Amino acid sequence: MKLLLDTHVLLWWLGNAPSLRAATRALIADPSNLVFVSAASIWELRIKEGLGKVTLPASFAEVLD
Repeated sequence: MKLLLDTHVLLWWLGNAPSLRAATRALIADPSNLVFVSAASIWELRIKEGLGKVTLPASFAEVLD
């Protein structure tokens, strides 16, 4: 299955937020699924980081890889 994560789901996944349902978490973690993140989400997060609205880990690029 191919999954495209939006910005909120990506943040919830990376932050292990309880907002992300267990079924969704399982789909993302399943190695047989391909997980994609839009370049627009990365752009949005970098803008929010620059504005001080979100703090991304220093290893953000590595985590996405």
